[in-house]
Amino acid sequence: MSKFWSPEVRELTPYVPGEQPRERLIKLNTNENPYPPAPAVEAALRDFSADHLRRYPDPTSFALREALAEELGVDTAQVFVGNGSDEVLALSFQAFFRQPRPLSMPSISYSFYPVYCRLYGVERRTHPLDDQWRVDLDAFPADAGGVIFANPNAPTGHGHGREAVAGLLERITDSVVLVDEAYVDFGGESAAPLIERFPNLLVTGTFSKSRSLAGLRLGYAVGSRELIEGLERVKDSFNSYPVDSLASALGIASLGDHEHFDACREAVITTRERTRVRLETLDFQVLPSQTNFLLVSHSELDAAQLFVGLRERGVLVRHFNTDALRDHLRISIGTDDEMDSLIEALESLCR
Repeated sequence: MSKFWSPEVRELTPYVPGEQPRERLIKLNTNENPYPPAPAVEAALRDFSADHLRRYPDPTSFALREALAEELGVDTAQVFVGNGSDEVLALSFQAFFRQPRPLSMPSISYSFYPVYCRLYGVERRTHPLDDQWRVDLDAFPADAGGVIFANPNAPTGHGHGREAVAGLLERITDSVVLVDEAYVDFGGESAAPLIERFPNLLVTGTFSKSRSLAGLRLGYAVGSRELIEGLERVKDSFNSYPVDSLASALGIASLGDHEHFDACREAVITTRERTRVRLETLDFQVLPSQTNFLLVSHSELDAAQLFVGLRERGVLVRHFNTDALRDHLRISIGTDDEMDSLIEALESLCR
């Protein structure tokens, strides 16, 4: 550790992203979409004039927010955008969760949440999942300083329906409830329509997963005008130009290609269910999933050894070396050919 670091930096345990391998592997470890972005995105990239890059982008990202608002059925003033949903989440922690009361979250969820708590000095209170590994909405206390959870949850895959989220919001009215919908397009039900009824609801999303734009870094939030204004105040105190001109143009193009979006999303869902059945025939326990990944464990084989064995056979999955998850592997859904290779590798390991 450097003597030049701030004391808070010395105490941080940073988020560890999934490995981005240099060698050629079947990459099923970071929940990327196995299919390319929409053809409209490639066309917009080809037609984009480099001359635009000499000027700063629109600090309000109005055109992108307008396109998102139309897609989500909300007003443009109810939309916020940033560099990936991680940035939007980070700004949300600063804007809403630095409170005297602790922030409530599931004990197993997106592992960036505790990192943000440490970085921004947010006290947190975790609540166990229920006996079916679902986020227990009833466990969140009405007096929480805020609530955050992924829906569908990562890395477990279960999603609550809109009315279940509405029930939570009817109990918790005096603090922000943030619903992270990074995976909602793979079988979940968005809570975004509830923002008209509940001014304390903030819903975040990303272009990384279902729109195949993980390399672009685009995320968004929808909520009441007062919540969006809070995000804008923090953003304009940190970086007034978060979304560049090219990212905005490509994001707008992706939103306009519904046919490609639907086809890729359905392909992932179909492959996910096909893979689930095949894993179960190999004696894996597979949690139900409304995402583009599966969380699995084996009745006899050690997850860490399976992870190593798969890597040796050219397949990369995610193993979380934590007390709660060390017996599990998270497997992103790839193409049918990639999942066939996964099953073939597992068959050799399960003999």
